[in-house]
Amino acid sequence: MTQDELKQAVAREAIKYVVEDAIVGVGTGSTANYFIDELAKLKSRIDGAVASSQATAERLKSHGIRVVDLNSVNELPVYVDGADEITEHLAMIKGGGGALTREKIVAAVAQKFVCIADASKLVGVLGKFPLPIEVIPMARSHVGRELVKLGGQPALRQGFTTDNGNLILDVYGLSILKPLELEAELNNIVGVVSNGLFARRGADVLLLGDAAGVRTIKKK
Repeated sequence: MTQDELKQAVAREAIKYVVEDAIVGVGTGSTANYFIDELAKLKSRIDGAVASSQATAERLKSHGIRVVDLNSVNELPVYVDGADEITEHLAMIKGGGGALTREKIVAAVAQKFVCIADASKLVGVLGKFPLPIEVIPMARSHVGRELVKLGGQPALRQGFTTDNGNLILDVYGLSILKPLELEAELNNIVGVVSNGLFARRGADVLLLGDAAGVRTIKKK
């Protein structure tokens, strides 16, 4: 199976977690896009969707799926999104698409976080994929210096602005053995909006696509 076929397979499997007549949270990125395409097939059976980015909102609308503001939602049974890296403990690096802050907010509200990914995303230790950090523009240099102190090599994502009007620093060279602790430490740097470590609120379920099919890994 190609990588795209694996993404389609996990997207189809994720549909089983969608709660009928409820709002569903939808992530951002290529794998999430396949999920949106699958969700469109049962749009009459859901109440609408909360989007984690402008791009996701546009794709949902193009399929005729009602997009709902998160502030008007009292209950969000499930959030479905991909990952750039994920461990078997279901901690993740996310934000390759730049939507990490909104993704983190929607994930925090959701009762269940279902991560959909192909087998290439499963790693023993996080950090080979550069860790995205959303930064207030005036704090870019300060945050960069603090990241260097932590052993990282930050690089400004050129020509990119988040949906929130901020910048992304992609941090290379980190081997993240304690994701929970590092997530908190990064958030304490003045000027950081949020970082791409999803450890405090990791996934509850991982649907992992490989040559043998879709494997389900649940939070222990």
